[in-house]
This record gives sequence, C-alpha cells and structure tokens, in this order.
Amino acid sequence: MNPVGKALWFIESHYAGDITLDDIAMCGCVSRFHLSRAFEAATGRTVMRYVRGRRLSDAARALADGAPDILTVAVEAGYGSHEAFTRAFRDQFGVTPEAVRAQGTVCNIDLVEPIKMDESFLKDLALPRIETGKPLLVAGLSERYHYERSDGIPAQWQRFGPQIGKIPGQVGNVAYGVCLNNDDAGNFDYLCGVEVTDFSALPAHVARVRIGEHRYAIFDHRDHISAIRRTWNTIWNKWLPESGHEVADAPVFERYGEQFSPTTGMGGVELWIPLKS
Repeated sequence: MNPVGKALWFIESHYAGDITLDDIAMCGCVSRFHLSRAFEAATGRTVMRYVRGRRLSDAARALADGAPDILTVAVEAGYGSHEAFTRAFRDQFGVTPEAVRAQGTVCNIDLVEPIKMDESFLKDLALPRIETGKPLLVAGLSERYHYERSDGIPAQWQRFGPQIGKIPGQVGNVAYGVCLNNDDAGNFDYLCGVEVTDFSALPAHVARVRIGEHRYAIFDHRDHISAIRRTWNTIWNKWLPESGHEVADAPVFERYGEQFSPTTGMGGVELWIPLKS
C-alpha cells in the first residue's frame, strides 16, 4: 500500500482521537514533508484539513440528530470551547452548529466523507536521472497558496511572463516554479522566476529564493502541462516509496526549458525532487 493509502487507513481508524501529522506520517513510513506532498497530490486535500473535516462531519451528524449539548459535541470533535468549535464549523460548512441542530438534517451541507483512493498511476513514468544540482538563486513573483486552492498559479505565470528577460542579473531563459515554505495547515509559497547571478540589483518588490546544493531525482513530464498532477502523484505515491530514496525537506521545483511553450502548454517540464544523501 502506498503512503497515502496507509495514511487514510490510519486516519479513518484514529481520527476521533488526538492524532498529529507526525503520527500519520509514521504510519506511512515517510517524513511529514513527504506525506504532506503525497497526500495533496493524490487527494487534492491537505492531511490535517481532511482530519478536521472528518471530525466536523461527525459533529454535524450528531447535531442534526438532536445532540442537546453543543459544547459536548465540540469537545468530542477536539475543540476546547464553544467559540473555537463554531469558528471551525462555520469555516467548514458555511453555517453554525446551532443552525444544523435546528434544521435537523445535513442534506444541505457538504460533509467530508471517507476518501476512496484512486490507485491509478502513470504506466509509462520514465526513470529519473539522479544528479547533484548546483546552488541556484531564483528571482521573480511569489504568491501564497493553499494546496486545495492553488488554481491561481497559471494566472501568476501569466503576470510574470512579461518580466522574463527584464530581471536584473538574469541568467539564460530557463524559468523555474519553486514550491517552498510549506506549513502543516497546507499553505505554501509558489515562486515563478528565473535564475539570477545575485540579489543585490533586484528591486524590493521582486521575490527571491536561494536553493542550496542537493542531490535530485529529475523527472521529465512530457505531456500537456494540465496533466502534471498525475505525474506528481505517481512520483510521490509510487516511485518514491519503491525507490528506497527519502525526500529531503527542501524546495521542490519545476524547470521550464526554452522548448516549453506557455502558449500551448507543451514542450515538457522537468520535476526536481530533492533527496537525502
């Protein structure tokens, strides 16, 4: 079973209790960083938001069934106060716990049901090349996203496109999409940029990231860019668990060579996964 399959089994068996991301990752025999990326690639959700959604869905059912004490339901869902529970409940479902109890049904709210894993992977994923990547200085445009709401990335590239070739100190015409600063809530920074010689001449508004020397597994994604998620899913949930490699807690990035066309979405992209030495 892949790491996400193990994680889902563990969550469904233990989410009523006090479980952490570390507990779930340990069950999957991977790091929390690996599990976070693998889970999102496979399900489109973050790990702990899924756990929270499962707990709150049980709470919603209890309230619809007429639970007399909302605070008791809140405590059972892992919340220490009525206020904290109400905020989380409203954020999840768009209504208050009192409203669900009063209406006596959950038919009009979107409950989080157990995920049924899609076990389909690419059958023709080419083996990666393994090499040590040189240190990189990347500068460009950075935005903060949540894994479940990252559909703004294509528009971000559209905004950045006219700046390519105009970044002070730019090296070549290769572009990079760098994922960094992940947190347990599923937020991350995505920087689309180019390599530069140094940061000293950059205007203050230009985002920058320094990527250290690492050993990488480098995969070629040859299909249309819209299909890149399936390639990521195959890497995180099939190739890595079977490879014997461990992923390093470092930026993961996409490398868009000069052959890539932002107009057609074709031309191929390299996916660089940092490995522990």
